[in-house]
Amino acid sequence: MKMFSVSHKTVFVVDHCPYMAESSRQQVECDVLTKSRAQGVIPLAPVSKSLWTCAVECSMEYCRILYDVYPLHKLINYIVSDSEFHILNSWRHEDQSTHELMSALAAVGPPNPREDPECCSILHGLVAAVESLCKITELQHERRTSLMDTAERVANRGRIICLTNTKSDTHVRMLEDCIQETILEQNKLAAGSDRLMAIQQCDLVLVHIHPQGEDTLVSDRPKKEISPLLTSEVHSVRAGRHLSTKLNILVQQHFDLASTTITNIPMKEEQHANTSANYDVELLHHRDAHLEFFKSGDLHMAGSSTRENGLKETITLKWCTPRTNSIELHYCTGAYRISPTDVNSRPSSCLTNFLLNGRSVLLEQPRKSGSKVISHMLSSHGGEIFLHVLNSNRSTLEDPPSISEGCGGRVTDYRITDFGEFMRENRLTPVSESSHDPSGKLPVERAKAQLERHTRYWPMIISQTTIFNMQAVVPLANLIVKETLSEEDVLTCQKTVYNLVDMERKNDPLPISTVGSRGKGPKRDEQYRIMWNELETLVKTHAGATDRHQRVLDCIVACRSKPPEEEERKKRGRKREEREDKTEKNGTKETDDKSWQESERLKGSLDKEEQESEVIKDSPDSPEPANKKPRLCTEEVQPPERAKGPVSLLTMWSNRITVANSRKHQEFVGRVSSVNNKFELYQQLKDENGMDVHENGKASR
Repeated sequence: MKMFSVSHKTVFVVDHCPYMAESSRQQVECDVLTKSRAQGVIPLAPVSKSLWTCAVECSMEYCRILYDVYPLHKLINYIVSDSEFHILNSWRHEDQSTHELMSALAAVGPPNPREDPECCSILHGLVAAVESLCKITELQHERRTSLMDTAERVANRGRIICLTNTKSDTHVRMLEDCIQETILEQNKLAAGSDRLMAIQQCDLVLVHIHPQGEDTLVSDRPKKEISPLLTSEVHSVRAGRHLSTKLNILVQQHFDLASTTITNIPMKEEQHANTSANYDVELLHHRDAHLEFFKSGDLHMAGSSTRENGLKETITLKWCTPRTNSIELHYCTGAYRISPTDVNSRPSSCLTNFLLNGRSVLLEQPRKSGSKVISHMLSSHGGEIFLHVLNSNRSTLEDPPSISEGCGGRVTDYRITDFGEFMRENRLTPVSESSHDPSGKLPVERAKAQLERHTRYWPMIISQTTIFNMQAVVPLANLIVKETLSEEDVLTCQKTVYNLVDMERKNDPLPISTVGSRGKGPKRDEQYRIMWNELETLVKTHAGATDRHQRVLDCIVACRSKPPEEEERKKRGRKREEREDKTEKNGTKETDDKSWQESERLKGSLDKEEQESEVIKDSPDSPEPANKKPRLCTEEVQPPERAKGPVSLLTMWSNRITVANSRKHQEFVGRVSSVNNKFELYQQLKDENGMDVHENGKASR
């Protein structure tokens, strides 16, 4: 019964009674285009439209948008009601156009204010609307004949939109009761006829139009179910632009339309041909064109904004300057017809003409930062303009993405190998019907239960786990996720725990990740504490399964509670390590400070001597001073270049390192007793042969 929805048939019933000739009181200026007025010329007086004119204009805009977006299968029947009803078109496809409706409305003409109001009623048109809904459309007839055995699946639903000026809420209820009775009568007639179809559902949308500045006795009412066959809603709207906005909202609600505003459209000015300005154009189309925004939640990124009275939303997309000499085949996921909201405006007409000339325009999501994202494209095919949805995500035809491009961002240390093993262990296989599980569970339920057990604790990143990086814990991790444990499994788990205790006693290193931490990372005791906490967390998630699972947890808890003497030994070891680290740091600091002070003192003395020599040189009566040799210290020997000028930073640092290293070892005897950095080797052999050794290192007999 869902083959045809309510939107397949829409009947417009417009009131043509004398009171619709009343002024809407919304003035239209006729003299705004006159730039210079000659002296003595009286300006044109403003005019106002009648309620009938406002109703016709807004209803025709409703029809225009519908025909633009749905040229087929969405049908409109237009009825005018005064002293009798006037059906302006039929359900046939050739009658479905705004041109046909405008020609018929021109023949009807405006309401006659001198006509007797007592003879006119909107009821004539509402009764005719119900009768029209019972008539079969061409598409319904085609579906009924193709489904002879299941013809009852072809449903008959429709909507009646009534534009009138009612007196009060009581008058509205009277109209609803009249439509309900007419539906029941027509359904009885349709039951005995092959050319009629009974109405399964009818939506009544009653729009009460009143002039601006006038109080109304009709209140708004949301959709309400009058009976299983009839639902009704009431809208009380002021004539003019308010009525236009209301019908624009209704057409979006009735036919699942959405709004997109194209911004920053460059357009040349009429007055100044060399300049251009940016304009905006609002388009209506099917809601599925925004489906990717709804899925990804990027409506705020796409510039969603609310218009008018808070009921109408539009998505903002930016114009991209089209390329004139490139023809590209874009990867589209959908194409939807569009209809401009203000079709007669200059920006809308310029945009449609631009596209109908064979040009295409790419549209991007406005973003404050980052690269632009091209999400849609406007292009025409066969004289109709379509909004194409471009795939802004990765295409299935491309290479698979890198793991760093996923939801984790730059995280790359995923447990990929372990995850492959996890998928292999939880792979589904067909099960024959003859196989029966003693527990009575279905195979799919057992598979879900196993998957739930395996994922109770399963870190995804290598740096977030310790036990899953240890080969010693593998037997326990594989057994603890089982639904039941045997005695042998419990012994294996306990043996694994004892091996961990032995590793801690031997102070073996653990595979602790130091990513993001400064220095050497946590100390050995802290590493084991992290490991035991994680192991206990893993086993606790399965401890409630059976008593044997609980025994494994009890074993871990018992092994974690160490005897007091072992705790004291560990505490003493920690204090000794901290003391050694502190002593090493202080010693290094003192040595560095002393060497730095020594180098600074030496630099000061050299600078002082250099200043004295410069003073002597600057005196014209003084002879050239003799080259002074720096005094050699018994503790260290400065290189000759230190006396030639200022000391470089490299020399200062080398001296500092040399002094610091010399205090850590005993100096070589030959270097201490050398002469001019030379030392004669094998002196004892020369003494035995009667040779003397001079200070310059040369031997003589």
